[in-house]
Amino acid sequence: MNNVNMVGRLTRDPELKDTRAGSVCQLRIAVDNPGRGGEKGEPTYIDVAAFGKQGEACASHLSKGEEVAVSGRLVFREWTGKDGVKRSAHSVRGSVKFLEPKFSNPGEHRASERQEVIPF
Repeated sequence: MNNVNMVGRLTRDPELKDTRAGSVCQLRIAVDNPGRGGEKGEPTYIDVAAFGKQGEACASHLSKGEEVAVSGRLVFREWTGKDGVKRSAHSVRGSVKFLEPKFSNPGEHRASERQEVIPF
């Protein structure tokens, strides 16, 4: 079984590319890891590829710093760079779920949170 599920924050804006097979959106997320004694550990950086309509939605609606959930499969890629050096990397191919609503300005987020508070 090859199934990967994780939650993390985008380390940069998504990059949408058109290929012969369709569009692909490249993301990189930082996943927090627990450290020793309850302290925050070093993050793990994961490359993610979302394809087709979902990739297009990621490119148009996500930006650096936003939190996402990723579900997919781990793949291993090998290629030769323009410099002739062979390279390899692991990445996740799968679906991306947006975990934070998109707001036009930072103050809008706080205002909507206050509206959801119900006094008792």
